Amino acid sequence: MNDCTLDVRVIPNAPRSEVVGWHGGALKVKVHAPALEGRANEELCEFLAGELGLPKRDVTLMRGAKSRQKVLRIAGLASEDVRRRFDG
Repeated sequence: MNDCTLDVRVIPNAPRSEVVGWHGGALKVKVHAPALEGRANEELCEFLAGELGLPKRDVTLMRGAKSRQKVLRIAGLASEDVRRRFDG
């Protein structure tokens, strides 16, 4: 089974959760949740799991819990598959 890491730039408190696109090698994602008590991190993982068609448990935060720059672990997909999914 393939696993990969994904660099993400997060913007909390957005009107709705959405993938904006690639920004300097990181996936830029807006999340509706505020950056309080880990809510934005939870929504980010849940939202991206849904976008990738994966269970919530397959998208986990590795680094950046209190930063807008984060590194996520994606279980079950290779990095090429993740990039292809968000390229167009």
